[in-house]
Amino acid sequence: MLKDSGRREKNGEADSGTKDSLENDVDALFKLPLPEFTGARNALAARLKKDGRGNDANLVKALTKPPISAWAVNQLYWQHRDAFDRLIATGQRFLQAQKSRTAGKIADMRGSLDARRESLSQLTDLATALLQDAGHTPTPDTMLRITATLEAMSAYASLSDGPTPGRLTHDVDPPGFESLASLMSGSITTKTNEERTRVAPSQKSGGAAAQSRQKVSPSADVQRVREIEETRQTRIAAARFSLQDAKRSLTEARTRAQQLETSQKKAQTEAKKADAEAKQAERQLRDAEEHFKKARTASEGAAQTLQSITAEVREASKAVENAKRSVEKATKELESLLRESPGK
Repeated sequence: MLKDSGRREKNGEADSGTKDSLENDVDALFKLPLPEFTGARNALAARLKKDGRGNDANLVKALTKPPISAWAVNQLYWQHRDAFDRLIATGQRFLQAQKSRTAGKIADMRGSLDARRESLSQLTDLATALLQDAGHTPTPDTMLRITATLEAMSAYASLSDGPTPGRLTHDVDPPGFESLASLMSGSITTKTNEERTRVAPSQKSGGAAAQSRQKVSPSADVQRVREIEETRQTRIAAARFSLQDAKRSLTEARTRAQQLETSQKKAQTEAKKADAEAKQAERQLRDAEEHFKKARTASEGAAQTLQSITAEVREASKAVENAKRSVEKATKELESLLRESPGK
């Protein structure tokens, strides 16, 4: 994230009286509707570069568009801060209860866990409404990732290098078994060492009496109960993490099965359509073959008729020629008779 991006470059210092700092500009990016993020980020980077703030522009340009689940968690932080802060507070109280050496430790831990479950339930409902209002579908997979990220934000709340609320660019997984054990045991070890340091002088000065009191002290029982509870809570956290993975895998498997079922139905519909088209083409082929046969028969008959007519035309032509010669001959004879005189 932009940890030092509030510093401006000497070569392009903006007016010191400007209200909107770079941090505010970046916060504004993550408050936007998800489809507007990339365009607004690029526009901000271009403006910073134009103002001579190249380093700030590069930092802004490197911000990645969050997935829908991380975007929803960001909106919970910006739009429902009270509910979000209550979740973070429950996580901090749980860790404090883990580190506590009081007799009411277990009761405090249970109370913190119950409060965290209530906060998670409330934030999940708010996230569903946020997604619907923004035109997104709150699918089971999306809601599972939102819940996991909220749990992670609660678990990492006490760490200085944890995820930055309101600026998530990806989903955050809750700490695994080893990480959670480290979070729980780090400060407990420190307190135990301090306790031993405080007890040591009294043991030296008290001699056998002090050692006797140390044996009957209830601290050993408290320590044992704490260790048992720590182990149980660690196992619970690991089991919850495994359950989340199993639910995520189940959701993915169901989604994949639905996709395959849809593809199967589509393939069946296309197969029926192709079969109907093939049958239609077969009928059209048979009709075309029958039509071809009829046309060929008609063609052969027409050819024969043509030959016959052609022969008749030739005969008629010969008859015309013969008739013309007969006419010419008769004409000559008539002319010859008309030229002859009656007395001759």
